[in-house]
Amino acid sequence: MTWLVFSYSLPSQRRSSVRVGFWRRLQQLGTLSLKNGLHVLPDREECLEAFQWLAQEVQEAKGEATVMRVDRFEGMTDAHLIELFHAGCGEKYAQLDRQVAVLGKRLQATVKKKDATSIGRIYTKLQRQWEEIARVDFFDSPYGGQVTLRLRQLRHAFAPEQPSAPKPPAAAIAVYRDRTWVTRPRPHVDRLACAWFIRRFINPQAVIRYSTQPQSDEVRFDMRGADFGHHGNLCTFETMGLRFGLSDPALQAMGEIVHEIDIRDGTYVRPETSGIDVILKGWLLEKLSDQELESHGLVLFQGLYASLSRQVRPGATNT
Repeated sequence: MTWLVFSYSLPSQRRSSVRVGFWRRLQQLGTLSLKNGLHVLPDREECLEAFQWLAQEVQEAKGEATVMRVDRFEGMTDAHLIELFHAGCGEKYAQLDRQVAVLGKRLQATVKKKDATSIGRIYTKLQRQWEEIARVDFFDSPYGGQVTLRLRQLRHAFAPEQPSAPKPPAAAIAVYRDRTWVTRPRPHVDRLACAWFIRRFINPQAVIRYSTQPQSDEVRFDMRGADFGHHGNLCTFETMGLRFGLSDPALQAMGEIVHEIDIRDGTYVRPETSGIDVILKGWLLEKLSDQELESHGLVLFQGLYASLSRQVRPGATNT
């Protein structure tokens, strides 16, 4: 296994606040700090970019910084390094778990609507903390799945799940390969994800129209009278995956992200959700055309699918 190593030094006359600032940045990146002043991350593109930006900042502060790739550390196996990463995340998860437990006890004792609102705000803060930890949990700390489950249980305590709807009827991809699809204009998260799904799994050249006036021979999705729409507590993207029988774990993870942005019921807790949500909102603010929204969405969701296919976090999904 290959590792990225970052080493730096600052002029002695630099203020302590500057040194503390770089130390905090390294902590935020999730680095493993070794005793000899080396800071380690797995060899991944996003980690390399983070170290390169940090090296530039050190140089701008008149310091020296080095970023290198290392195949192995003398006297330390890859397994031992991964255990150290697990331990670092485990401490953060344990601290978060204690806060979740305190909030759970407070929820059990509360009877006032005002208190429930306050608990909701605290829950949102804890969820964001979880997202920050999960973002740098490079090797899926086993403790992460436990905290994710506790967060989900806490959320359902003040928003219980509704009884599940009957399973939607199965659909065959071959039947829909040469059909024209239609959905409402100004596509947002669910419709954009469905457009990606159609082009990725059904027909890359499919005709997709955005209109409130569907033709009789068109396949409607995520609109009134749709062939594919919300089903029970499932968003349209989830319904499509279920009806076409696609059980890819990366698709399931995408469904959880789309579900939370679209329905916002707190059912799923995933670190990618807030970032995708912000991007999609930005596109709407830019007043992009329907075709521009679809074009951007195809790139976004293909990139998300590729990333999740590479490393799906088992502890972050709801099964």
